[in-house]
Amino acid sequence: MLTTDKLERAKPAAKAYKISAGGGLFVLVTPSGSKLWRWKYRFQGRENLLALGRYPDVGVKAAGLARDDARLKLTRLGVDPNAERRLGGRLTDTGDSFEAIAREWHGKRTSWTPGHAATTMGRLERGVFPFIGTRSVAQITAPEVLALLRRIEGRGHIETAYRTFWIVREVLTYAIATGRATTNVVAGLSSALSDRVVRNLPAVTAPAEVGALLRAIDDYPGTFIVRQAFKLAPLVFLRPGELRAAEWAEIDLDAAEWRIPSARMKRRVPHLVPLSKQAIAILRETRALTGNGVYVFPSARGAVRPMSNAAITAALRRMGYDRDTMTWHGFRSLASTLLNEQGWNRDAIERQLAHGAADDVRAAYNRAEYLPERRKMMQSWADTLDQLRTRTGARSQPSISTPQPSRRLSKPAPTTHDRERP
Repeated sequence: MLTTDKLERAKPAAKAYKISAGGGLFVLVTPSGSKLWRWKYRFQGRENLLALGRYPDVGVKAAGLARDDARLKLTRLGVDPNAERRLGGRLTDTGDSFEAIAREWHGKRTSWTPGHAATTMGRLERGVFPFIGTRSVAQITAPEVLALLRRIEGRGHIETAYRTFWIVREVLTYAIATGRATTNVVAGLSSALSDRVVRNLPAVTAPAEVGALLRAIDDYPGTFIVRQAFKLAPLVFLRPGELRAAEWAEIDLDAAEWRIPSARMKRRVPHLVPLSKQAIAILRETRALTGNGVYVFPSARGAVRPMSNAAITAALRRMGYDRDTMTWHGFRSLASTLLNEQGWNRDAIERQLAHGAADDVRAAYNRAEYLPERRKMMQSWADTLDQLRTRTGARSQPSISTPQPSRRLSKPAPTTHDRERP
């Protein structure tokens, strides 16, 4: 234990040195003879030092008490002692700190998918909390938030800066609703950010190109599971995770329905996919191999988990489609584009894509009223794809978009097997 006598006997040296007092507390003895109290601690994963005064102005007992007080605020209240000192002690009540309120707001977003929740918290922890996390929400200013957003922009992540702005705005709105702030200072801040570059997900939509893609899928030389998932993708309009993690328990082939529970959907709303005759044929063929397991498309690394997203992406590249030409999401864009051009009810298309309606009432209406039309649409769509598959050089029909130049690679990527990642 460090004592006053030991401190009195400590002499300066050519280089500064430390005398430990325990619990991260130490005295820094400088070459000039100064003896400075410092406490070493970690906050949000970073090592920090808190200055606690000079000996003998601050004695051994007083330094220990100051350390204990700072440590209590850090461990019990989540307060950064240095930040609190800069703000004159206004952070002691961490219920009003931005980080505390942001975590409270985040915890109430129970409808989010685990992936979206993790992404949102990651943006907060990396780009927001280190800068304004300990600040009281009532004292945060627009320039402070703009500064952290411009740091993100400076790394070339314009879209991330916009999404981070949205998160901060929502947290402050929540703070107002819960009585801990009165003004959302970032409400108009988006006008100070760089212009966004909106890019549609790549997808082929010209009839000749769609036919070529479907034939390439039929001829895909990779594994049976990947090829079957690939063949089903254009017929069901699902997001990658929704398709590749399909479970046999969700599918009723006799009723020609695939009912996906809310837990597996992006918007946490149950989704019904009417199955065309072509989709049923693909699934029956697949069931002969994987029907005894949980997943329709199990991973090549083991049936206890579904096929990875990397497997079908690698298959697209192997067939010669680069990322600027076609993606897995592109099957959704393909269906949306051509079905709208064919004159199908826009709300029916949007509901089949599992896009959210403007309000809950409209969403319920869509689910109740558009199912018969969606059944007809899905079968008609499957028939259209069959027609495009067999037309090798036909020009566009009035109901389908005009062909555009393809950006297909000159030769397939030299992959010799389906790649999967854990």
